[in-house]
Amino acid sequence: MTASLTERPPATVPVDDDVSAARPRLRPLRWIVSVVLVVLAAQLVNFLVTNERFGWDIVWGYLFYPTVLKGLAMSVFITVIGMVVGSLLGVALAAGQNSDFWPVRLVCQGYVAIFRGIPPLVQLIFWFNLAYLLPQLSIGIPFGPTFASWSSTELISPLTAALIGLSLHEAAYMSEIIRSGIGAVDAGQRDAAMAMGFSRRRTFTRIILPQAMRVIVPPTGNQFISLLKGTSLVSVIAMTDLLFSVQLIYNRTYQVVPLLIVACIWYLAVVSLLTVFQRRLERRYGRGERRAGNRPSLWRSALNRGRNVR
Repeated sequence: MTASLTERPPATVPVDDDVSAARPRLRPLRWIVSVVLVVLAAQLVNFLVTNERFGWDIVWGYLFYPTVLKGLAMSVFITVIGMVVGSLLGVALAAGQNSDFWPVRLVCQGYVAIFRGIPPLVQLIFWFNLAYLLPQLSIGIPFGPTFASWSSTELISPLTAALIGLSLHEAAYMSEIIRSGIGAVDAGQRDAAMAMGFSRRRTFTRIILPQAMRVIVPPTGNQFISLLKGTSLVSVIAMTDLLFSVQLIYNRTYQVVPLLIVACIWYLAVVSLLTVFQRRLERRYGRGERRAGNRPSLWRSALNRGRNVR
């Protein structure tokens, strides 16, 4: 019996189970969809190239026009300032909403509800017409003497109204993003850090915030892009952003579509750069999660060990 066991020929793999003989399965529906997409893309390219009403020569002529570039710079400037101020206010509002002091929590929740509920265009028009409600803006003691005052008409310019309106609107959304990111971190992380002697500040900066950034970065990048596109709303208060700049030109030349295409090209270019930067930030803060996700699971490791034994 021992000789028969030792002389047993090795088991052969059936031909049907040979991976090298496998062939990809035909998917006719995918081929049909691919052909339809190619035809539609060719039709779109033909429409863009052959339609003379697009005025591509006018588009290239005004693409780097000084007035357009100044409007683009102003749009980027408003976006950066609005995002920075909105993020700082959002951190304070998120901390207030997580506070155990109910008056502060109630005020922060009311702020978020109001500024998220009112459209940003309405807010911009309201701040631009603030002089109707407050002809004078002053600093002093409530119900007491006034130290200094300024005319609201002179102080609230289109740029000031745009920065105030967009920053306060952005703060409400950033508050919810930051609050949800901090809430996504397991409470046990905080308890473990406190048990090891970490202070509250060090626990937040070294333990909580790095883990929360993985949740905060993607929606923050989306908010930054949305704010950049939302700067086109400031054109209604005569703010010389990118859209208002091209409007000034086509009101004089009557080339509406080519100038709007110029604005679209610049918006797409800046948004594409911001998207690349956002993806890099996401990869940076998601490195630990990817490494954890790439580790083989226990059942897979056990299965591989079983195959090796056989």
